[in-house]
Amino acid sequence: MEAIIKVESNGNRLARCGQSVGVMQITPILVAECNQILKKLKKSGKYRLVDRLSVSKSKEMFLLIQAIHNPMNDVEKAIRSWNGGMKYSVRRTQRYFEKVKKAMKMTE
Repeated sequence: MEAIIKVESNGNRLARCGQSVGVMQITPILVAECNQILKKLKKSGKYRLVDRLSVSKSKEMFLLIQAIHNPMNDVEKAIRSWNGGMKYSVRRTQRYFEKVKKAMKMTE
């Protein structure tokens, strides 16, 4: 997760690129998906768009998405799906995957 943050925003919680905001560059669609998951799980609480500016809330959203869509915690799937969505293309996510893997090595 820290390597994704490094690649996405270099740790800048105020980073913006189009609809993507925060350290993990979360989109409004992802916030809505997290809220749908919480509703299905009958969990209280709801994420707001402003939560994308919170490092801890951003990490929570990442972990929630991974728990549902990547329950085996496959690192490659986590990286590629964060960039290309759940139906990602290996070819289209290859550069991103390589950047995150390089950032992971730097933090070891």
